Amino acid sequence: MAKKKSTILANRDPGVIRDLTFRVKLIWRLMKDKRVNIFLKILPVGALIYLISPIDLIPGLALPVIGALDDAVVLWLGATLFVSLCPDEVVQEHTDALQKVIKGEWRDVTGQEGEAKAIEADASEDRPDAE
Repeated sequence: MAKKKSTILANRDPGVIRDLTFRVKLIWRLMKDKRVNIFLKILPVGALIYLISPIDLIPGLALPVIGALDDAVVLWLGATLFVSLCPDEVVQEHTDALQKVIKGEWRDVTGQEGEAKAIEADASEDRPDAE
């Protein structure tokens, strides 16, 4: 199995709200993608159902803070597992589209001997606005 990159989920913009909206948009795009297995799509749906269901693993009446934390953990776990189990190339495609990344490759401009070529130019005096 190929080693997963942990940078797939890395968002370039700082901030909790931006990161949260980025992840929600990514999950939404992956849910609509036909290349993602239908059984994987059960994870985020199940996490949302658990959030709105009256059944809790840890009741909120006894420990209100922990009762809310288990909902957050189930949501986080469902979202993280869903994205990490989706095919890497599909996740990367949607991540690039959301971050507006243009694919390309870097090439150095080199001369015949392998040295970097410098572009030399002189200012033109024929320009009409050069007065």
